[in-house]
Amino acid sequence: MSTILKELRPLFVIVLMITYISFITSSNIEVFSLHFMAGFFLVFGSFKLMDLPGFVRGYQKYDLLAHHLPIYGYLYAFFELSLGTLYALGITDYRLHLFTLCLMLFSGLGVLNAMRKHMDVRCACLGTLLNVPLSRVTLVEDFGMAAMALWMLLS
Repeated sequence: MSTILKELRPLFVIVLMITYISFITSSNIEVFSLHFMAGFFLVFGSFKLMDLPGFVRGYQKYDLLAHHLPIYGYLYAFFELSLGTLYALGITDYRLHLFTLCLMLFSGLGVLNAMRKHMDVRCACLGTLLNVPLSRVTLVEDFGMAAMALWMLLS
């Protein structure tokens, strides 16, 4: 197995388990989307909390705002936890989806910029506990969550 696949395995397992639990607890695509987004943001936000200063240091290396304003890195982890909580509560307000869309698009732009510059940095998406490379998978995460938020916004 290639090195990149070994490095990404924990990420794939986490996303697969979030997908699995969302699928078995959902009666339709709308509920699945709420459950998936809740699980995604709660799990990813929780990993960031395990070493919040380490997450912020890693995130500053490629995020467009955290690079200039470190406090944003701290806030970002709590944005994710708050989003996860609101989605878990079944909130379907358009402002929630719009905020999620903007947050994930902006985050994805930072990843895209770092990749375009061929920066060799680790993805801070799962904090510092797992060593995951910044890659196209990170783009899929960010832009995929933005697409889900857009779909929910338009539904």
